[in-house]
Amino acid sequence: MPETPPSLSMAGPPQAASQPSTQTGRLHDAFQNQLVLNYLDLAESLASRYAARGRERSDLVQVAYLGLIKAARGFDAEKGESFPAYAAPTISGELKRFLRDRCWTVRPPRRVQDVRTQLLHTAPDLAQSLGRTPSAQELASELGVTPADVREAQAAGSSMHPDSLDSPDPWGGPTMGEGLVSPDQPIEHLEELVCLNEAIQELDPDDREMLYRRYFREETQVELGKRFGISQMQVSRRLSRILVWLQHRLLDEEGRTADRANGDRDCADQASRSCPTAAKTSSTETASRAGSGVAAKVSPRRA
Repeated sequence: MPETPPSLSMAGPPQAASQPSTQTGRLHDAFQNQLVLNYLDLAESLASRYAARGRERSDLVQVAYLGLIKAARGFDAEKGESFPAYAAPTISGELKRFLRDRCWTVRPPRRVQDVRTQLLHTAPDLAQSLGRTPSAQELASELGVTPADVREAQAAGSSMHPDSLDSPDPWGGPTMGEGLVSPDQPIEHLEELVCLNEAIQELDPDDREMLYRRYFREETQVELGKRFGISQMQVSRRLSRILVWLQHRLLDEEGRTADRANGDRDCADQASRSCPTAAKTSSTETASRAGSGVAAKVSPRRA
């Protein structure tokens, strides 16, 4: 008679041993579920404390529920009998982490966020005691920071929901984007200004200062010579050298940009030759976009 395989001969005892552990796991899950259901109001109450910080209350409630589930999974009745005392810090921590990491469209430094959090708690109490809106100096004295830190933290509130440059003026005026455009520096030259600024940052500190004082402060070459301890002729030669270097730097940047554009066109031409159907589809799609009024955004320098 052949021997019974080990897997079959040992089938009985493991099933009998795993049955109590399965029941224990089910009881533990039921205990956690009951904790969550019993303290949903605690999570909602904690979420309502942060509802005035520029986020939807429904989002905060969902985060608070996640914190409640996390607290229920980590709660050990043998170490403490009060579940609310254990769950409240866990839920508050999840809410603070959510506000810190997910609620900023433009995220300010952590120091600014901390000062703003202190302001949200201190400003209402101080306003009630003073009977008026506290000034930045009074808030700074209360928090132990500088008035500049208070003003920076107050201004950081707009980073959560910044206004769109295309938002219409309620009084029928131009949009914010149109109002910020300077007639002396049209937006068409913005790319050139950015490239020039990057090139200037590569200069030596003395060259940057000389360039700034000559063309922004409009100091004469004689004044610059006295300031830097060189002759007027040396100032003239040095300025010429700086301007020539900047010109070559910008031309090299334009050359690299043109090379990249030419490389993209060569790749597209090669793809169209290797796959005429794809080229035809691309041309048809481009024509349809042109007919629908969708125009490509082309840089004025690359046009």
